Amino acid sequence: MKTKILLVEDEAALADSLTTEFELELDNVEVIWAKDGLEALDKFRDNQANLGLIVLDWMLPRLDGFSVLRRIRKTSQVPIIMLTARDYIGDKVAGLTGGADDYVTKPFEMEELIARVEVALRHSVPAQETTKVYTVSDLTVDTENKRVSHNGKIIPLTQREYELLVVLITHENEPCSRESLLDSVWGVDFDGQPNILDVYIKNLRTKIDSVHNQQKLIHTVRGVGYMLSENVQER
Repeated sequence: MKTKILLVEDEAALADSLTTEFELELDNVEVIWAKDGLEALDKFRDNQANLGLIVLDWMLPRLDGFSVLRRIRKTSQVPIIMLTARDYIGDKVAGLTGGADDYVTKPFEMEELIARVEVALRHSVPAQETTKVYTVSDLTVDTENKRVSHNGKIIPLTQREYELLVVLITHENEPCSRESLLDSVWGVDFDGQPNILDVYIKNLRTKIDSVHNQQKLIHTVRGVGYMLSENVQER
């Protein structure tokens, strides 16, 4: 069965070009095109079972891409790449904190976009790993069901947030370098903005540490990177 990519783009010529490139360059994929935000939500619901990735333009008729992103994130953690001409850093941060996994600005090189799509598709396939439940303090990460909870209450995370948390919790009490975290979550070929890691750490702290009234779990290790630990002060 082919993995489906939902392409949400109102420019028909660009959508046709991207569809051709994706289906030629990527293995076993089928591209579904939506020309506006409301159609995107309809096609997302119809194809959710086999959907591996959404490539989502920001500026769309009827419903903008950021609104589409927020609605989808209420029910799904499918990888989403924002594809847009909006290159203001505030927009990038808004997209990433809103749940996007990556952000590509127009104009772009097709080779770069294909590479980013390949990375996102790899992350959409469950990793072959030994099933294990990790617990630190009141935080539990169930890697079989990809479920994160605090005292039994589910904490919703995006795909990248979840993957970042898994790396941190499987290296509990071990400082993880920025480079190792970027390589593990975004891939060794990632050449985007390094501060994307800081954005996702901030998101995790908001979702994970906000439920802890006193002791924080995600710590900055200055000059190195980050560490997840129950009883450590930031250093």
